[in-house]
Amino acid sequence: MVCLNYEIELSSSARTDIFDVTEEVQKVVLQSGLKKGLVTVHTPGSTAAVTTIEYESGALSDFTRVLENLAPVDGEYAHNARWGDGNGYSHVRAALLGPSLCVPVKDGGALLGAWQQIIVLDFDNRPRKRRVIIQVLGERG
Repeated sequence: MVCLNYEIELSSSARTDIFDVTEEVQKVVLQSGLKKGLVTVHTPGSTAAVTTIEYESGALSDFTRVLENLAPVDGEYAHNARWGDGNGYSHVRAALLGPSLCVPVKDGGALLGAWQQIIVLDFDNRPRKRRVIIQVLGERG
């Protein structure tokens, strides 16, 4: 069993930035030489998340609209009242989606659907440098 860790960095602006990291994840899996196993994509922090979607403008627009309905930027949040940083919505959105995603690896690639991309979302209300950890676990043979 082999376990390898890789890291990429993303620069966000503010509000909801969505990054397609599918190509980077597939490159890491290929570089690792693993033929079967798992790849985990994780972003540390409480105002970012990882999930999958069809990365096209319509689906992204729908997704951001739903997020705004669930946890509106201008909603009332106890977090904002306590800390005064105005990013209560970002903590709620990140908690709903989660910080990690695990995808099976087979024949040297992450098993994704034809229209399924891996995305990292930064919800914070200020620019950030986001670390994204990509861990592959499995067998080379």
